[in-house]
Amino acid sequence: MKKQLLLYLFIISALINVFTYMYFTKKEVSVKKENEVALKKKHDSIIVMYNDMVDANYFALETNDNAQDYLENYNITELIPKVKDALMEYNFAPEGNKYTDQPVMGGKKFIVNKIKLLNHRWIIADYSNGDLWGEVLVKYFINDDGSFRFETMESYLYPMQKTSY
Repeated sequence: MKKQLLLYLFIISALINVFTYMYFTKKEVSVKKENEVALKKKHDSIIVMYNDMVDANYFALETNDNAQDYLENYNITELIPKVKDALMEYNFAPEGNKYTDQPVMGGKKFIVNKIKLLNHRWIIADYSNGDLWGEVLVKYFINDDGSFRFETMESYLYPMQKTSY
């Protein structure tokens, strides 16, 4: 009887070992496949994000070779912040930034918040007075003395949004 009990225990332990071995080998293959799928999804999403970024920067001085050729006498990486700073300087005027093409409303002046140089001639900017928001398209010129001249091409002030809480 003792021999039979040992035989049964041996058979049961052998079966448990076989099942455990099969479970972990299949689990390893399954985890490896899941990791490959997750990695592929991440890689695909990175490619999508990269393509979106390239599309978003299509109209940007940094990626526009023709505009850079036009400004060949200037260092683009130094020029961009100078142009932005020159336009932002007008935010400190008591009547607000005159290139937003908006007067002071409700005692609040309009100032430029964000600027993007589209090419060697145009700037698009976002402006607000805290309550109202708008966008403006500005031409810029580089004077012989290195200063900048701006002209408002078009400005749009969005209507005030009604908030419901």
